Amino acid sequence: MSESRPVDEELSSTSFSPEDVLSIENIVPIVGIGASAGGLDAFRQLLANLPESTGMAFVLVQHLDPIHESHLSEILSRMTKMPVREAESGLEVLPNHIYVIPPGMTLTLSHGALQLAPRTEKRGLHLPIDIFFRSLAEHNRGKAIGVILSGTGSDGALGLEEIKSSGGITFAQDPLSATHDGMPKSAIDEGLADFILPPAGIANELARIGGQDNPFLNPDDVEKDSDREGFSALLGLLKTKMNVDFTQYRDSTLKRRIQRRMTLRHLHTVAEYVQLLGADSVEIEALYQDILINVTRFFRDPEVFESLKTAVFPEILKGKSPDAPIRIWVTGCSSGQEAYTVAMVLLEFLADLPRPPTIQIFASDLKEASALAKARLGCYPENIEADVSPERLQKFFTKEDKGYQIRKSVRDLCVFAKHDLIADPPFSHVDLVTCRNVLIYMSSDLQRRIMPIFHYALNQEGFLLLGSSETVGRDSDLFTIVDRSHRIYRRNSAASRPPHFLLKQNASIAVPPTFQHGLVPVTQADFRREADRILLNRFPPACVLVNADLDILQFRGRTRPYLEPAQGAASFNLLKMANDSLFLELRAAVQDAQSRKTVIEKMDVRVRNEGEIKTIRLEVIPVTVPISKETCFLILFHEDSPTKPSVPGSMAVAGATGGPVGPGSEDAHAANAASRDEAYSLLNEKA
Repeated sequence: MSESRPVDEELSSTSFSPEDVLSIENIVPIVGIGASAGGLDAFRQLLANLPESTGMAFVLVQHLDPIHESHLSEILSRMTKMPVREAESGLEVLPNHIYVIPPGMTLTLSHGALQLAPRTEKRGLHLPIDIFFRSLAEHNRGKAIGVILSGTGSDGALGLEEIKSSGGITFAQDPLSATHDGMPKSAIDEGLADFILPPAGIANELARIGGQDNPFLNPDDVEKDSDREGFSALLGLLKTKMNVDFTQYRDSTLKRRIQRRMTLRHLHTVAEYVQLLGADSVEIEALYQDILINVTRFFRDPEVFESLKTAVFPEILKGKSPDAPIRIWVTGCSSGQEAYTVAMVLLEFLADLPRPPTIQIFASDLKEASALAKARLGCYPENIEADVSPERLQKFFTKEDKGYQIRKSVRDLCVFAKHDLIADPPFSHVDLVTCRNVLIYMSSDLQRRIMPIFHYALNQEGFLLLGSSETVGRDSDLFTIVDRSHRIYRRNSAASRPPHFLLKQNASIAVPPTFQHGLVPVTQADFRREADRILLNRFPPACVLVNADLDILQFRGRTRPYLEPAQGAASFNLLKMANDSLFLELRAAVQDAQSRKTVIEKMDVRVRNEGEIKTIRLEVIPVTVPISKETCFLILFHEDSPTKPSVPGSMAVAGATGGPVGPGSEDAHAANAASRDEAYSLLNEKA
């Protein structure tokens, strides 16, 4: 097991907080400006076009030689009538003032004042712009503005992401106007710049934002009756167009995001913005993405992941058979860093085991396919060196031209899917759910609806990890505390509260149908025990237990060559997850077992996996419990291929694919894939 990396004190000294922790009315709007090579000339151009009175403060964080004295404040004083001062610890930030970082220091904000700390010489990149921008995002939240000017490298991109996430506004210098375009291009390529302008254009836009009638600086402007009506209409548009209900998200979060978009579109009233949304599908998509933006990074709060190693993963392994996978659900996965961090930490924990279990990590988010595709690709800029140790970079990443990519062996452990925590059924049978910095944006009522969902999704002794500002609240009956400081909880198996999606589907579903006949209620555990009985005295192959609707209730052994989570909405339906080359045979075998109510086998079934072909025997066994009328099915994937059935009374059925599935049968393979959704719909059609 590898040792944990030392914490980068500079970059981890700030942490993002929810937007409504502090009052924002009296906060001075602060423009953080990051620059490196060529940045001084760009800042001069910006100052030359900036009015003396904008109501904003300007903080310039320039890459400076840590040893030699800087004359930056003197040089800039000649360019503007605004006071220019070198930053000092405890110096109060005032509007219409300019502050510059001194050499050899890192700069942050706290309670309206600047704070300095000596730069520490450690491994990895020195990122003073990211450090200040992250502090600015936490301190000013929606009144934070970030500007990236000329410079090499990628410093500022991570901090710009946090400013944008907090509801602030972001700028990048047009690369064509920059002496060195590395820093601006890094921000632009990551989609973090709201405006891409030359220095003079940035100055003009800042002057406009500083106008007294701008809702960005005057949050009370959206409290008028007419704007409250517009706010309701806006949420209705989002629900209609994007199929997501935001009515129970926190008003403070939603209004800050709306104000941000209004500022970007040069609008002053909510009514004007609602009119724009009704006519502009691109803008409603942009607002939707703004509401969902969730800042994340690798090993955020590294001590939390150390606690997973010591307090959670050992407990998960205790009651798990060698063939059972470790299943983890990462909610609000954003661009993938959290899911990959969990994967890396778990791999480190399992490294010393002679036969480590299979890992299945399901990472979900409300974001559209394009955003999740970025997470699947697993490519990140070089500034992740500040968060990931050299040892982990070497072990889990591949160095690319301008950054790093997660190795395929790690990417293959993670499945990324679009999923609505409230509207969509959850993943199930998971050992750990992580939900960090998601609940803080939701109302208390919405949080109360989510806790039973997590309880339902977890195995009996499963764990829940929340963010540093989150708790289970009034749902302490569902979970017991494991690590209070790191917000780790354990599922309380004695408690039970059906999640809302079960109650919504059918009011009687919470009461098993067998009650109507005076029988003892039957649970999924009864069918699992019956499956155990069937498998007793047999060397069990990889298999799954499914219900009558073909939803998978349990995985056994290594099923990955045969079943994989499909792209799109999260689903554990057997046919949705089936390998394309196996799909037709599997569908036919299940149909036969359902209609004939007997064991069905298909011999010499060919399965293609990563370019290789292997032959298996497919077996479908009906599973019944005497006190229930329901039938489940045990589906076994035998890698041997005997000539006669292994269960007395079973019916052997020859494979009927019409020919081998291999490199010469691409048309058949495509046909299998094309028929998947249609067949799924037919098999699951309800009367």
